[in-house]
Amino acid sequence: MHRPAQPPPETLNPEGQPRKVGVELEFAGLLPLDTARLAQSLFGGRLEHLSAHRIKLKDTKWGDFGIELDSQYVHPESNANEPEDSDWRRLKHDLDKAYRELLGDVVTGVVPTEIVCPPIPWDQLGELDRLIDELRHHGAKGTDASLLYGFGLHLNPELPALDEATILRYLRAWLLSADWIREQIRVDITREFLPHANPFHQKYCLKVCDEHYAPDLDSLIDDYLADNATRNRDLDLLPLFAWLRPNHPHPLLQGGLVQARPTFHYRLPNAQLSDPEWGVVSEWNRWLEVEWLACTPDTLAERMAEYHARHAQPRWWQPLLNLMPGVRR
Repeated sequence: MHRPAQPPPETLNPEGQPRKVGVELEFAGLLPLDTARLAQSLFGGRLEHLSAHRIKLKDTKWGDFGIELDSQYVHPESNANEPEDSDWRRLKHDLDKAYRELLGDVVTGVVPTEIVCPPIPWDQLGELDRLIDELRHHGAKGTDASLLYGFGLHLNPELPALDEATILRYLRAWLLSADWIREQIRVDITREFLPHANPFHQKYCLKVCDEHYAPDLDSLIDDYLADNATRNRDLDLLPLFAWLRPNHPHPLLQGGLVQARPTFHYRLPNAQLSDPEWGVVSEWNRWLEVEWLACTPDTLAERMAEYHARHAQPRWWQPLLNLMPGVRR
């Protein structure tokens, strides 16, 4: 029996509607089509086959699910630069499609299947745990099933407001909570070695957690990009900043890999499919520790002062940390 989703301290989004959460889950052991059929049996909708290993489940009550093998190499490419009626184009397309379908069959079990869920109201997240239970029952494998599996669960919670003060207090709360949450999750060793959810460097944490740091929105974005020119952060703010500043010139916000949305992109949790008590709700409830800190100004200020007192002065071992990739410094 899964626990219910706990309410966040701020329940509404900027439009006054219940906040929603996007969810992304990676796992092995089930093909995208089998996964899509399981989701359809629970949530209705209709299947749209985009390619052999890329399916959409459309028109559920929340919107569309994307389900695919998480590799660009197994999906057919478009040939937009060639004439529509070109025999050469059709031949290339058929050969490319056959090759990529075969490649997808071969790598299934190593390359994860990924489910990208539509935004779901926070109080309905428990319905996704029904899907996780079905995946588990049908043989889906999570992070701890193999040393090769660096699979994760990503949460994309809407913000309650999009001004710089709100973003800053949530970011500060994350930076002050991240070490504790890593200990609670016990992040898989394979995922720790992979770059996808690296912690923020201490230099940036000290800047943001300084009580005198009061940037406007553009300065907050530019400071973030100056110190975090990467998508590989445990709390990725690039989708949020791409939403807020769609014309920002930084390559990371213009390259097409970042999907603009008014959310945080929380990348840290493992995909613990071996644990029958684990699910989306358990990770959401853990994330709420960050939100409660963000909404408790006195405690947040105390924690910031403690952080600065502990880390602002250089230690004799600091040069050694600078030689160790992936370590907060």
